[in-house]
Amino acid sequence: MCLVGYKSKLPTLPIKKQSSHLFMASSCFLRQILFSSLPTKLPPRSDPLSPKKLSCSSPFTASLSVSSIGRLTNSRRKLSEVKSMSTEKGKEEKKKVEIFDTEENLAVELAKYTADLSDKYCKEKGAFTVVVSGGSLIKSLRKLVEVGSIDWSRWHFFWVDERVVPKHHEDSNYKLAYDAFLSKVPIPPGNVYAINDSLSAEAAAEDYETCLKHLVQTGVIRVSESTGFPKFDLMLLGMGPDGHVASLFPGHGLCGEEKRWVGFVTDSPKPPSERITFTFPVINSSAHVALVVCGSGKAEAVEAALKKTGDVPAGCVSAEEELVWFLDKPACSKL
Repeated sequence: MCLVGYKSKLPTLPIKKQSSHLFMASSCFLRQILFSSLPTKLPPRSDPLSPKKLSCSSPFTASLSVSSIGRLTNSRRKLSEVKSMSTEKGKEEKKKVEIFDTEENLAVELAKYTADLSDKYCKEKGAFTVVVSGGSLIKSLRKLVEVGSIDWSRWHFFWVDERVVPKHHEDSNYKLAYDAFLSKVPIPPGNVYAINDSLSAEAAAEDYETCLKHLVQTGVIRVSESTGFPKFDLMLLGMGPDGHVASLFPGHGLCGEEKRWVGFVTDSPKPPSERITFTFPVINSSAHVALVVCGSGKAEAVEAALKKTGDVPAGCVSAEEELVWFLDKPACSKL
């Protein structure tokens, strides 16, 4: 049984009018604060962070193009390094599983997949809304930095979950993404939406949800016609060995949340204990979801999610247009 079916015991947070202090601290309403207040412990960029000086010709952007990645991918496919499997009916028709011989090949294909969607949505609507998790997922985005044709100025960058710690803390998903990705690509600072880490978990979740609702009202984020929840263009997710995604852990009441966009956790089984997280209705309203899993330590959770042999949160993930599982061979060893 999918965990989304569980009824949450947590109260629904009403959208409250923010106090002037909280309003000014919001990561949405004062977007430039994200980088202007960047902790000094983080390594500075060598170029200014002003969006006016950022372009796709930035020295951070290497010469590897989408077409060259495509050629690598096609060659790899000819060598039978990738196996694709279609699954069943209904929502299952929107899900596919891709298995790669190595994590390196997976990273190349993930970069191509993301770059293609970026190109599609930038042409169709002039913007690309991307959500990432933390953990090993960020490492798998390294090849994306090498794509020279991405229009980074049109990206809007979000987190599916975050630990309630300062941005310079080693447990911060913001710091992880900044060190490995954001510091290497010219996404405008005002298009990067971090949580307000000065608030409690509950207040930070409410603040982030308010931010998302503001961006829906201004047209930055679309709304799903079928669910009424925000519809991000692409959600890039990792998965834990226990099958958790975002900060939605097995058996936790928040897995059954049906109304809130952003929930909070104060009893995470994995430290740090306080976090905020998108709920399943938001995750599953995304146009595209890529679930990236590597390593034999996650093979049992992969089996439970794909074969429905156990109740793991990853098995509840879906997408409105397409869900793609990106797996290396060790991760799918039990399939």
